[in-house]
Amino acid sequence: MGKMSRRKFILQTCATISASLLLKACTRYPAATKNPTNSDLGGQSLSLQFISVPPANSQKPTKLLVCLHGFGANAQDLISIAQLLNLPDYQFLFLEAPLSHPNLPGGRMWYDLNSKDFQDLTSSRQLLTDSLKSLESHTGVPLSRTILSGFSQGGAMTLDVGLTLPLAGLVSLSGYLHSQPEPIAGKSFPPVLIVHGKQDQVVPLAAAVHARDTIKALGVELKYQEFDMGHEIRPAVVDLMRSFILDTIN
Repeated sequence: MGKMSRRKFILQTCATISASLLLKACTRYPAATKNPTNSDLGGQSLSLQFISVPPANSQKPTKLLVCLHGFGANAQDLISIAQLLNLPDYQFLFLEAPLSHPNLPGGRMWYDLNSKDFQDLTSSRQLLTDSLKSLESHTGVPLSRTILSGFSQGGAMTLDVGLTLPLAGLVSLSGYLHSQPEPIAGKSFPPVLIVHGKQDQVVPLAAAVHARDTIKALGVELKYQEFDMGHEIRPAVVDLMRSFILDTIN
């Protein structure tokens, strides 16, 4: 799929996620909303700002789930998923994209969808890679026990960067591929879960099918599921995500 074709199916709109989960894909955040902080990792900083949710069991984390928000949202966008997933021994990190959205106050983006050749994708890719590689030194949890997940543009970043790192697994919700991943001789890829809505009008189903077929051709262990929904996260998606995570990290 060429760059122009990809740009056609990535609509410049914001879609509201299922209200039953209180998760929103693209929301205008008030100025009083708390800013992301690095303080939850003992004052140590990553290359990207983040919000940390410690394990519900109050124990030292042995597993990590990193979540990437979509275009126009911010680090607070998916926080409620930490409780909904019911993974008490996981620490959750909600990373914030490095760029301000030009039209949504408080909104962030990994790169500008309106720019030629996805301007700033390269720099955001490097910042995300650096942050993920430094997690073990900050948390004590290796990448082999870390799940990377993302919604929409965050799902695209998850597949883009996640396939290059020795992570435990990847979850792309309503996401897409930036380009054709290059197979590397002798390299093993983390297992991947791709979930998409059949009625998604922001990132059409064809993008998910393309990602599925491309990733599968690399020999990646892949689970793919379509739901009768739009550009959103429903309870059944959370249930599937939880099952994938539990199957991936014992």
